Amino acid sequence: MKTAISVPDAVFKSADALAQRLGVSRSELYARAVAEYVAKHQAAKVTERLNMVYSSHGDEVEPALRRAAKRTLRRSQW
Repeated sequence: MKTAISVPDAVFKSADALAQRLGVSRSELYARAVAEYVAKHQAAKVTERLNMVYSSHGDEVEPALRRAAKRTLRRSQW
């Protein structure tokens, strides 16, 4: 989908230079950047929801299970 946006001159120049360095079009660079930004915020929303669930039910989890979950989370890459 085509769209028109306005960005500050400094951002445009930096983005243009990066697109050239990566060998991609400006459109591709902006599409990748927006996709990454959206994914980041979706992940934050999921984390926020999980935190709400666990904080409201945290006392119901057995201590051994809670420790195992913490060990697993420390090793996981988010």
